[in-house]
Amino acid sequence: MSGNTKITLGFLAVILVGLTVLLVVVRNTEDGAGQAAAERLVRADSHRLTSAPDDRVTVVEFLDYECPSCGAAYPGVEQLRAEYADRITYVIRNFPLDSHANAENAARAAEAAARQDKFEEMYRRLFETQQSWGGKQESLQPVFEEHARAIGLDLARYQADLTDPAIAERIRVDREDGIAVGVQGTPTFFVNGERFEGQPTYAGLKAAVDAALAK
Repeated sequence: MSGNTKITLGFLAVILVGLTVLLVVVRNTEDGAGQAAAERLVRADSHRLTSAPDDRVTVVEFLDYECPSCGAAYPGVEQLRAEYADRITYVIRNFPLDSHANAENAARAAEAAARQDKFEEMYRRLFETQQSWGGKQESLQPVFEEHARAIGLDLARYQADLTDPAIAERIRVDREDGIAVGVQGTPTFFVNGERFEGQPTYAGLKAAVDAALAK
């Protein structure tokens, strides 16, 4: 074998090794990014309205309790949850919008209720009464306190929890996670980590869930 041939083969070997290393780095980077995104979508303490034993399909909703579009999507979401209760994990994340004067207050009410194991009851109450309180500029904490009373919360504890910095921090983390995964408005849904781009109707979400279950 000539010297030139040896040099050429050696050069090609170096290129091949370099490409292999590059592919490994890219793949690891992509895997790391995917894992980071998954952790941003669902945290260990995220609120799960339903939990599937097999964890095959997870639906995540970033919502604002005062958002009319979230209110419009709510009946379809509830129909979906009822139909797939034991087959999907349904996760709620806070994403209160600055344009809604009481979105943050409503999120705090839901988080305070969660501390007394009544998150779902407050979640339902806020959406089922949204048309009566949404869109107002004054603080509606007294209205949310009535909801707390109606679902049987310890009011003294509820009131104390509303001002707990840990609740504000939890809402902030939810919001920052949403921004990190590309949420710009509400409601925004993810099905098994993929952003749902269709109309947030029962039929649209059902089609996405059925497709995920079929994989």
